[in-house]
Amino acid sequence: MKKIAAILLIAAGIMQSCQKKEAVTTPNKALATVLNDYYQQRLKLYPLEATQAGDARYNDLFPNTLSDAFHDQVKDFFTKYKEALSKFKDDELSENDRLSKEILMWTCNNELDRLKFHEELLPFNQFSGTHLAMGQLASGSGAQPFKTVADYNNWLKRLDGYNEYLVTALARMKEGVAKGYVLPKTLTEKMIPQFKEMANEDVPSHLFYMPIKNFPKDFSEADKKELAAKYTTILKDKLIPAFKNIYNYLSTDYLKASLPQSGISAIPQGKEYYNFLIKNYTTTEMGADEIHNLGLKEVARIKAEMEKVKQQVGYTGDLKSFFDYVRNKKELMPFTNPQQVIDNFNAIHNRMKPNLEKLFGKKPKTPFEVRRTEAFREATASAEYNQGSVDGTRPGIFYVPIPDVKKYNTFADEDLFLHEAIPGHHYQISLQQENKDLPEFRKTIWFNAYGEGWALYTESLGKELGLYTDPYQYFGMLSAEMHRAIRLVVDTGMHTKGWTREQAIQYSLDNEAEPQESIIAEVERYMAIPGQALSYKIGQLKIRELRTKAEKELGTKFSIKEYHDQVLDAGCLPLKVLEDKINKWIASKK
Repeated sequence: MKKIAAILLIAAGIMQSCQKKEAVTTPNKALATVLNDYYQQRLKLYPLEATQAGDARYNDLFPNTLSDAFHDQVKDFFTKYKEALSKFKDDELSENDRLSKEILMWTCNNELDRLKFHEELLPFNQFSGTHLAMGQLASGSGAQPFKTVADYNNWLKRLDGYNEYLVTALARMKEGVAKGYVLPKTLTEKMIPQFKEMANEDVPSHLFYMPIKNFPKDFSEADKKELAAKYTTILKDKLIPAFKNIYNYLSTDYLKASLPQSGISAIPQGKEYYNFLIKNYTTTEMGADEIHNLGLKEVARIKAEMEKVKQQVGYTGDLKSFFDYVRNKKELMPFTNPQQVIDNFNAIHNRMKPNLEKLFGKKPKTPFEVRRTEAFREATASAEYNQGSVDGTRPGIFYVPIPDVKKYNTFADEDLFLHEAIPGHHYQISLQQENKDLPEFRKTIWFNAYGEGWALYTESLGKELGLYTDPYQYFGMLSAEMHRAIRLVVDTGMHTKGWTREQAIQYSLDNEAEPQESIIAEVERYMAIPGQALSYKIGQLKIRELRTKAEKELGTKFSIKEYHDQVLDAGCLPLKVLEDKINKWIASKK
């Protein structure tokens, strides 16, 4: 009887298995409509995103994102799409559609959670405020086009919206002071000169007058005269007075009210807000203590690797003095002209080109350039990548600040190029934008832990790409990784453990080779955008962990080209979604 029962159970299992639905492979048209509607409505809601993507339809819009009305719009928007997505069952979707649903649901939940906190009461900071983004667009070197008379008029309309935003920003700052939502004093002090420059009353020398100085050759004299008059009027009557009002307030009442503490926990809801920011930036459920301890562990591991390089170059002092030695080594500061810095990065690219095909099956079509950071923001800027347009007409740009070329140290240049340019941000973002299998919203979506994690992971590919033959360049890679490990310690330290700005600076000086001015700017960056700095190391460790798992489980079946394509081919993902994807790939290869 037992045998018969067992046979019946096996038979039932086989029947059940046979009755399982076959995997869906065709796209769901109804879901495609929802995803496309989301993308199109989002571009209008956030028109600067549209401009950045090369979509010119909303180049004249600048919504007042600080207003209560906009807050309500955002709430309605994400609630609407969360409810629409919930109607689709996972087992009735193709793998690509299921990923789209999961990504968008994560985004909706996250943005609705964000509305619980009063970000509008802290509208600016010295590192990433809207005033800096608009300054870059106004300079004519960013994504905002200035090729036609219509382009010039679009920018004028956008400036009208921006002026309304500036007026509201001042009111929100005053409200923030009344309610305890204020920046740390050191950040306020850094913003004051930024707004002082924008309050410059000499219109012809104003940053926002730059497009008038760079008219296209085919403009008529009548158009030039009319546009010059309009730009002069909006600057004199609206923008400069708005900038001046903010500058005056920052310099007086706001500065007096600014906080002595360095961490976000000093404002109302600060602890809860930081927990939200950890999830927002890492796309994980990790806690601050867990991240802090992981950072301490990584700092110790990388420090041991640094000791090996120190011995290799024959330096006999301790590691901390070796940092100073590298910072000040004249041989690592060979340049006298900023163009030499740009040329050096292009030479790095050419050196590794033969090896890129060994590691990557796909290469982006989007053009790529290295440029010097614009003068108006160079003093406080970090090296960065600005993505090209979705249609490929605007190149991806690696911006390098060179405030003093004679002090420019090259020891981390190979590593920096891998991260910010190729195969870091340029490969990941361009391949995502060029992928015709992705719905439009996934071509431009960004998750910090994935995007920055990928870029940090690519730094470790230097030897495989034929770089890091110079021990100082390899030390540059270790230094950059140490920099990201330190972030886990000092970001959580300042925002949850009461660390001061000075403690964070000293911890960084004790453990990395960055110059003191750079470390100060970095620590103040973590103060300005809490949690963002955690994403790099968390993402890198997950991508490295998944590679190690695939290598171990697949053995001779493992292909590094295929692994990298698997990580990149679905675009930016929350880390849990990426992990599930790679685990399915490993299982399929077995």
